[in-house]
Amino acid sequence: MTEPAVSTTSEYGVLGVRDVDFSLDRFPPAPDLADLVERHWLVSWELPPGREASVTLLPHPCVNVVLDGGRLAVSGVGRERFSYVYRGAGRVFGVKFRPGAFLPFLGAPLSDITGAVLPAEQLWGSAAAGLAARMTAARGVDELVALVEVFLRERWPPHDPQVELVGRIVAALLHDRTIGRVDDVTERFDIAPRTLQRLFQRYVGVSPKWVLRRYRLHEAAAVLAQEQDRPWAEVAAELGYFDQSHFIRDFTAAVGITPVAYAQACRRAQAPVSA
Repeated sequence: MTEPAVSTTSEYGVLGVRDVDFSLDRFPPAPDLADLVERHWLVSWELPPGREASVTLLPHPCVNVVLDGGRLAVSGVGRERFSYVYRGAGRVFGVKFRPGAFLPFLGAPLSDITGAVLPAEQLWGSAAAGLAARMTAARGVDELVALVEVFLRERWPPHDPQVELVGRIVAALLHDRTIGRVDDVTERFDIAPRTLQRLFQRYVGVSPKWVLRRYRLHEAAAVLAQEQDRPWAEVAAELGYFDQSHFIRDFTAAVGITPVAYAQACRRAQAPVSA
């Protein structure tokens, strides 16, 4: 298989202004893994003794396999935003799978692990613990990527055409502004609404409506963080929200504050500190 040309997840999702105390780097998978793996990522930080910081994330509709603190875990799709507190010096490495692409590894509906974090040993046995130990000892990201890619190749599942279908649908939800409702998806892909819902519950773990809303809110948060003086109603309209109250409700539920309050918070975070 060849590497898919179209991404199925954005690079948005970190809320607010990026904290200069940590770095987030993304790395493409090897071409032979790219049908199921979207990317690898590495968060690293180094803080002075006694200091701590945090980052808040609005998760993607993806499964991640994450190495954190020497432990390897399978993280299902997270419905809610979450904050990660970091101290001292450290790193977290992850493999982000394309939406729908982890089901062949799990062998069960992705809805079974939505909102859950499982020890990787629960899926792959003692081999996962061995991989975690080797990855923890790895000196750099190239070695981390090489180790996990060898591990995945050894367990690579048979081809599943449904994964490709889900990928095409998710890519349309991410990139195509003419898709504003689930009905647009059923018409575009000639698929019955109930079939589409079952497909997403099984392969993605959340509904197509949830995925569409999450991607639009990712972009809205990114735009408001970068352009704090831009009218939020204009941003909402560009993203297909023609009901402003609907946008406010969705944004507030996902991010925790209104669009106006979010833009103001980002503006304060970027304001220079006077001596």
